[in-house]
Amino acid sequence: MKVSYDPKVDAAYISFKKGPLQVTTIRLTEDIAIDFGPNEEIVGIEVLDASEHLEIQKDAPRIELENILS
Repeated sequence: MKVSYDPKVDAAYISFKKGPLQVTTIRLTEDIAIDFGPNEEIVGIEVLDASEHLEIQKDAPRIELENILS
């Protein structure tokens, strides 16, 4: 899984699958979309206005991981 954030446009993307895939995008709201790949697997989630929806600080974004084992 990869999480990216672009403070210039205040957008976050959570990617669950690697590689280029053909996706179908379903918009849940004006700011939130889910990308589905083959077999209706979730490929990624896009969040616009991320600082508002995810409480991200634009100048110092942080992600906290819990219960992640290596």
